[in-house]
Amino acid sequence: MRPLAMRMREKVVLRVVSRSFIPFVLLFGFYVQFHGDFGPGGGFQAGVIVAAGLILYAMIFGLDAARLVVPQRWTEIGAVVGVLLYGGVGALSLLLGGNFLDYNLLDSHDPMHGQHLGILLVELGVGITVTSVMIMIYYVFAGRGVGARPPTAADAER
Repeated sequence: MRPLAMRMREKVVLRVVSRSFIPFVLLFGFYVQFHGDFGPGGGFQAGVIVAAGLILYAMIFGLDAARLVVPQRWTEIGAVVGVLLYGGVGALSLLLGGNFLDYNLLDSHDPMHGQHLGILLVELGVGITVTSVMIMIYYVFAGRGVGARPPTAADAER
């Protein structure tokens, strides 16, 4: 049986529709990310939507093409940066004399602005982390290949 990427090259309609559809999926993900503090949504939902758009790209155009667009190293860095951004906001609140994630202290002149900035940064950290981890999980499972044998104890000794 031929690999999925080879079979997808023959599906012209899927490739054309997805090529025009994926930018709207990503745009909607960014909308959910940056408007999540005003309404429904936020970092987790946006991260899943953006990752779904990128995973759709990988399924239609192949894993190698997806790894050119979003390299594995970027996903690793993104996961770390997102967690550090989330934790950094909390640590900054502690350094300013408040509780962990006490957003009001981020702007001493206007606590409401500090609240808004804190929520935005925390949700951005969550969104980056969720997108990166979802793509990493997809890369791991999709990269295993059809018919690949599971690792054995002999492989672990090497």
